Amino acid sequence: MTKRTNTAGLALIKSFEGLRLKSYRCPANIPTVGYGHTGPEVRDGMTITQAQADAYLAADLAKFEQAVSTLCPITTDNQFAALVSFAYNLGSGSIKDSTLRRMHNAGDYAGAAGQFGRWDKAAGKVLPGLTKRRAAEAALYGKGDA
Repeated sequence: MTKRTNTAGLALIKSFEGLRLKSYRCPANIPTVGYGHTGPEVRDGMTITQAQADAYLAADLAKFEQAVSTLCPITTDNQFAALVSFAYNLGSGSIKDSTLRRMHNAGDYAGAAGQFGRWDKAAGKVLPGLTKRRAAEAALYGKGDA
């Protein structure tokens, strides 16, 4: 059974993705809508409802939760949530071949936490919003589960 993103992880994702019911181009110039949803169905100028945004979020979360469960099978709830947020923002492929994943799976959790901050660029530029997100993910990752 695949783990689910905890409340702290969901709040982190929603906070950094924001909610936009009208599509826009993200910093990587990809059409995006809802809570950072991308895909072939997202077109420039489209508008969705709150219910559609929630449905996209649920489907996207399920996809990234499955990927993180497969790529990092042993996690605390907070590590899992942080890794799902990372994958949600960057795609599963970014985590698959990352040093972050290798360190995590080797049990070097402090080293893995230090890797989040290396992923703060879009289109080759450091973005302050990504720097803040990676710091929040690293903090959640390193936080013990209650």
